[in-house]
Amino acid sequence: MNEPLVSVICLCYNHERFVKEAIRSVSGQTYPNVQLVVVDDHSTDQSVESISKTLSGYPSAEFIPLSTNQGNCRAFNKGLARAKGDFIIDLSADDVLMADRIEKGINVFQSAGEQVGVNFSDAQLIDDKGEILGYHSDRFPHLSVPQGNIYIDVLERYFINGPTMMMRRKVLEALSGYDEALAYEDFDFWVRSSRKFDYCYTPEALVKRRILSGSLGQKQYLKGTLQLRSTLRVCAKAMALNRTSEEHSSLKKRIYYEMRQAFRLGEMSIVWDYLNLFRRIPR
Repeated sequence: MNEPLVSVICLCYNHERFVKEAIRSVSGQTYPNVQLVVVDDHSTDQSVESISKTLSGYPSAEFIPLSTNQGNCRAFNKGLARAKGDFIIDLSADDVLMADRIEKGINVFQSAGEQVGVNFSDAQLIDDKGEILGYHSDRFPHLSVPQGNIYIDVLERYFINGPTMMMRRKVLEALSGYDEALAYEDFDFWVRSSRKFDYCYTPEALVKRRILSGSLGQKQYLKGTLQLRSTLRVCAKAMALNRTSEEHSSLKKRIYYEMRQAFRLGEMSIVWDYLNLFRRIPR
């Protein structure tokens, strides 16, 4: 069996409590050919010490402690520059890979065509103590999850659990990595990558996603956060990528939703910018 190298880029920012478990979930994979790259984005807790101690048992792993806080997108790209694998996993240091996540991902890619660039799956949702809260599929049942060309779907609505993704390296190369001008990566990645590549869904929880208050995902719709304007920028990118009236219609639905959230938060300058973008979409 062909066993291509898989690079796991583990991003840490103030995840002292969880990073050891994340690292061990990589070293404990049933798949043998794995490279681990850990990036600490200038944590202010004891994360660096915890990472260094944990990696002492894994001499092949690479550790990049950043001297200044770079933000999620830029920090990931630092790790990507060191990654050597044909496949990439972006692992937050507070999440956990199931032991067979990589093996099952490789099986998907080897049975699918080269057009499939991303494999994503269900996720087990856990709290800060590791207790199970539920599953991503409780909200997004397996049969409702689209596959293949999902460009229109990702424009219109959320359904992918980002931490479950495993990507061909060529997908990230085609996008020149994550857009470092943005405060978060997943919506932009989904839009730009699904324009070029197909997605394949595994209806099984292959990752434990930790739900924490104050995390990046929990700040998506809070007044004053950078994520709000980043979403606006991604919508503007999508308008340039659209090819059909159906795609424009899906983007309008997304803009309407995001505009309502901005209005609810009193972010009137963002509401106005969304309205101007909406008016520019071809009829």
